[in-house]
Amino acid sequence: MYESYWQLQRRPFGGGCDLRAYYPGEAHQGTLLKLRYAVENRVVAALLSGHAGTGKTLVARLLAERLGEEYRPLVHVTFPQMSTAELTAYLAAELQADGDAAAAATPPTLDRSIRSIERKLAENAAAGRHAVVIVDEAHLLEGTRTFEALRLLLNREHDGRPTLTLVLVGQPALLPTLARMPAFEQRLGVKCLLRPLTRDEVHAYVQHRLQAAEGPTGLFEPEALDALHAITRGTPRDVNRLCDLALLLGFADEAKSIAARRIEAVAR
Repeated sequence: MYESYWQLQRRPFGGGCDLRAYYPGEAHQGTLLKLRYAVENRVVAALLSGHAGTGKTLVARLLAERLGEEYRPLVHVTFPQMSTAELTAYLAAELQADGDAAAAATPPTLDRSIRSIERKLAENAAAGRHAVVIVDEAHLLEGTRTFEALRLLLNREHDGRPTLTLVLVGQPALLPTLARMPAFEQRLGVKCLLRPLTRDEVHAYVQHRLQAAEGPTGLFEPEALDALHAITRGTPRDVNRLCDLALLLGFADEAKSIAARRIEAVAR
């Protein structure tokens, strides 16, 4: 609606995970590097934690995009709030480990799904590949039984090397859950905490998103960017929401730029 007024080719702060608009902040780049290290060095499990809106899903999608073809199949679970049997059946299907047609005609059991996954992982490793499973919103996983089923899959090896890397992505509520399961928590070879953006990063983030939208980078006054950081505490999702609404209302008022008072009004 406002793109042509601000000389933008697309909405710079729209919803969703637009990989074109990824801002390589220090925390996000460091997290992405650690997760790539985990996968490429066959670490059995890794953890990415952060508060809502900090960009965890975006980092997970970037990880999936940047891994080589030898790290396949790659399964990204985005809605893990299933029973243990449903989740393992889903993983078996996504890993193409469904088994024969006769077995597929009956409802999958937990035991059968795990055996199918183990067989597929062994075949995959024998072909020189390494499987990756990313579980987004992992704080929604259904209790100890589900974590135990996932832990069983981590025990599979081929020629002394793990056949799978599991990446858990979730909010900090996941941390005490893992602390109560030391047998699983000890398998986490890499742990990352995604922090919010600093003040300087918020300035650079907004300008980067405007540039990615092929528009002028000075639409937000410096004081407006300071207000953005103070109000959002550096959470990218909140920055996007306020910037999007500020551009919309600025367009409606025929403003020349976005001032701090407009950011504060939008926040209210």
